[in-house]
Amino acid sequence: MFRLFRSEWYESKLNKLSKLEIDRVSKFEQSLKESPFSGKPLGYPFLRQKKFDGKRLIFLVYEEHKCIFLVTITDKKIQQEVIDLIKANLDIYKEDIEKLIKGL
Repeated sequence: MFRLFRSEWYESKLNKLSKLEIDRVSKFEQSLKESPFSGKPLGYPFLRQKKFDGKRLIFLVYEEHKCIFLVTITDKKIQQEVIDLIKANLDIYKEDIEKLIKGL
């Protein structure tokens, strides 16, 4: 089973969702722990997205740490900009997840 971590960016987007959407995201988060590679790959096998209600939940899977880093929630309009930003900062996300793991 994989562990789940949320970025601050993800938390801020999650707090803006409706109660129904938050419930849906929570169920998806739980299923991700057992099936971390569900969702659509975004250029790399470890960078993935899951669609819901016109939004996209974007996350990174770190097999070596057996964890998932929930990066952000976005909509279709700016999806590509967000994906490009994440791809340009993959090393920073890896550092962040390693700090989070060491902090446990």
